[in-house]
Amino acid sequence: MTSPNQTKNAKLLWMIIAGISIIVVLFFAIQWFLAQKNQQPSTNSDQPIAEETIASPDEVSSAASEITTMTESEAAVPIQLVQESLIKEPLPTNDSLAKEEIAKLDDIHHQLKDQQKDLKQQHEDLDALLKLKEEQIKLLEAQIAAESKT
Repeated sequence: MTSPNQTKNAKLLWMIIAGISIIVVLFFAIQWFLAQKNQQPSTNSDQPIAEETIASPDEVSSAASEITTMTESEAAVPIQLVQESLIKEPLPTNDSLAKEEIAKLDDIHHQLKDQQKDLKQQHEDLDALLKLKEEQIKLLEAQIAAESKT
């Protein structure tokens, strides 16, 4: 037989589980709502931002992948990193939009400079590895020649 104390404990346990479940569901709902709110473009300004004026992350990543996959034969051909329309368009007249645009472009510029440093470092490392491999091959050839003479 179950005592009244055990039934009260079971009910209390189920209420605690239900309460925690509701809190977890509310937490995820709020996170989802905030994520959706952040993804929507803001309409606080008088002038809408043209999509061509802001480099999307896809454009930045495609430009970065073009830089990293460039070979020496392609080095003679200049790669267009920025669209011509982006260069020719005037900056927004609203100061806050202009500052935001400049900050984004500065960020892209810093990312490209960092990537250029990384690529130069990788190139130097590759040259050093090639020299070491050439020395290793010469040593192995000398060792093979010495073994074949004896």
